[in-house]
Amino acid sequence: WESFLPSQVLVQPVQLICLYAPAYHLILEGILILWIIRLLFSKTYKLQERSDLTPKEKEELIEEWQPEPLVPPVPKDHPALNYNVVSGPPTHIITVNGKECINFASFNFLGLLDNEKVKSAAQASLKKYGVGTCGPRGFYGTFDVHLELEERLAKFMRTEEAIIYSYGFATIASAIPAYSKRGDIVFVDEAACFAIQKGLQASRSNIKLFKHNDMADLERLLKEQETEDQKNPRKARVTRRFIVVEGLYMNTGDVCPLPELIKLKYKYKVRIFLEESLSFGVLGEHGRGITEHFGINIDDIDLISANMENSLASIGGFCCGRSFIIDHQRLSGQGYCFSASLPPLLAAAAIEALNIMEDNPDIFQTLRAKCERIHELLQGISGLKVVGESFSPALHLQLEESCGSRENDVKLLKRVVDYCMNSGIALTQARYLEKEEKCLPPPRTRTGQICIELDCCLGFLFPQIIRMSVLHYSDFTLDIQVLPLMALKPDWVTGLFQYGTNAVRGRMLNFGTGE
Repeated sequence: WESFLPSQVLVQPVQLICLYAPAYHLILEGILILWIIRLLFSKTYKLQERSDLTPKEKEELIEEWQPEPLVPPVPKDHPALNYNVVSGPPTHIITVNGKECINFASFNFLGLLDNEKVKSAAQASLKKYGVGTCGPRGFYGTFDVHLELEERLAKFMRTEEAIIYSYGFATIASAIPAYSKRGDIVFVDEAACFAIQKGLQASRSNIKLFKHNDMADLERLLKEQETEDQKNPRKARVTRRFIVVEGLYMNTGDVCPLPELIKLKYKYKVRIFLEESLSFGVLGEHGRGITEHFGINIDDIDLISANMENSLASIGGFCCGRSFIIDHQRLSGQGYCFSASLPPLLAAAAIEALNIMEDNPDIFQTLRAKCERIHELLQGISGLKVVGESFSPALHLQLEESCGSRENDVKLLKRVVDYCMNSGIALTQARYLEKEEKCLPPPRTRTGQICIELDCCLGFLFPQIIRMSVLHYSDFTLDIQVLPLMALKPDWVTGLFQYGTNAVRGRMLNFGTGE
């Protein structure tokens, strides 16, 4: 029984440990035991000893403090501080700073902004429904004109359903994050417009940019992703992949190669989101956009988005596609769920604009003919090059050679725009949030053309005024700061311009009244 005494049971293992354990092991355990004993019996202490400042020290800190500006310094020549004042509606003739100009600055492509039928429809809706809806679509903000407009848009685009938003910019910016979430992959053209960029940012997806309209570069990215998916099939099964492009690019004025995109879609099993704000009401025999332009079945596109602020001369935007895709946006589209619905008067105006587009399909051919004519006349201007398709109503005029810096290029184009405006032609510069753009386009002057019966003098005068302004400011070797601000125009140019302007203005006014 002595072998089972507690003292022997405890002493024997300790003797064995001391006999066979290495010396460093015993030393380390002894140090740890002593540290634990010290920690248990030591007094508590504060991690940070803090003492109050004296009044003198407080005054010294206040005197030394230099506050940072709430906003960065803005130069005096910033466009926000030197803006043009537009009086009256931006129709065919626009009054800028008290001077009447022919409007080549707005995107009123079909000339419906001043159409009397559209105005009458909006006024009748205003008298019936009032100014606004005072609520989102899901909370007493849905009127019968909203449902009618969605039905008409779906019928016009030959899709199952359509959904309208109250703001054009928010349409694609809400549609993208409604489907693409964190962990999904989006392949997007580097020339995508700012609204698409904001939608991608809100989606928090994995963004992969491919070179503008470069299908080889896009396929390279798709192959790389296919290889990554093979390494982790389980993750690949829950990862959604999208391609986001524009039908007619806002920043470049050219169209996307949609047939090649459709082939890549089915080859690599991705979905296509198509933004058609510029191509809707412009391209195609009946103005249905890039799909009709290329003769592609619209069911091959998963989602089509466009705003109604260009060709339809209203406000807001819409998405169209299959029913289950549109229904998802009614619950997940942030711009649809959390914004007040489109005012009924604007929905009525858009419906009337659709009526005009359906009743007069020849206006699309007329628009393309005018665009091609202007594009042809603008060719060969020394110092400028035309960027964009010949049938695009949004043309970009870009410097052939840089003045040395982006700032100087912007200033030079600004003076060209000012010269044209002083001569009675209203143009505008393409403005960008330079710190926000993923791929900043070069400085450009943007023009918008209107489908109206223009006088032949306009086809001559507009390119000639551009040509004169470029010749006036074409000495790129000079410092831009010493370039003169005004040019002396010969009397015959002034007389010819006044004749052409008066003739064009007369025809524009007749067109606006429907005569």
